[in-house]
Amino acid sequence: MLLSLLVVTALAVIRLRDLFAVVMLFGIYSLLSASLFVVLDAVDVAFTEAAVGAGVATVFMLGTLALTTSREKTPSTHKPLLPLLAVLVTGAALIYGTSDIPPYGDPGNPIHHHVAPRYLEDSADEIGIPNVVSSVLASYRSYDTLGETTVVFTAAIGVLLLIGGARRRRSEEPPRPDHEEDA
Repeated sequence: MLLSLLVVTALAVIRLRDLFAVVMLFGIYSLLSASLFVVLDAVDVAFTEAAVGAGVATVFMLGTLALTTSREKTPSTHKPLLPLLAVLVTGAALIYGTSDIPPYGDPGNPIHHHVAPRYLEDSADEIGIPNVVSSVLASYRSYDTLGETTVVFTAAIGVLLLIGGARRRRSEEPPRPDHEEDA
């Protein structure tokens, strides 16, 4: 059901030209994604998706709409190749950058030789949470998770203060004359 709602929301976003409605649908999409992550027992990912995707990103997009227009401009008739080239080059760079990553699930990977075995073996008994990732983030690394959340919150408040200060300064500026008087 959640996947069906995600598809319907994505199709609605593609079809709409009213940017305010698109921003609201993106917020709904993020909340649906967070709900899906909860169903999949990835509560930590759901928390991040709800906070960043539905919360902070929606506020930033609404702030951007307040400074611009809420209607999408009609697309130009010609299709420039520069954006496509930029996407292809970026995609190729990302694929090249992942070429030396160890294979997924290989027991010889360095990540499997540190604290991961202890977390996998002992977290259910020590913490009582069936999802190992949630137990690591909520208990073993809870201060780190709290710190990351604090950093994201502080960054959001800082950006909102900067946007508010810029808008306030712009409204306090005296109006400029349309033309200069000849002396």
